[in-house]
Amino acid sequence: MPIKERVGRVISTRREKTITVLVEQRVLHRRYRKYVRRRKKLHVHDADRQAQLGDLVRVSETRPLAKTVHWRLVEILQQRAGAAPATPAQPEEAQP
Repeated sequence: MPIKERVGRVISTRREKTITVLVEQRVLHRRYRKYVRRRKKLHVHDADRQAQLGDLVRVSETRPLAKTVHWRLVEILQQRAGAAPATPAQPEEAQP
């Protein structure tokens, strides 16, 4: 059985080493033939605490790490708009 992967947006980083990711799918309604948005909140293990609020991330299914944590962070696809860079820029020295 292949490992499930999902892409979603980080909506909470309050817990230590755990983030909450909102995954959204568009599925066709059987009867009305109209696309409906299905949303699911996933609790994701982020050991390095690198994901920030609003980031677009890829997560992968893993063994249960806690009561509700069954996913792990694979990569950050896109940082939120207006986010500071991961490494602080070094100030340039003043030229005489």
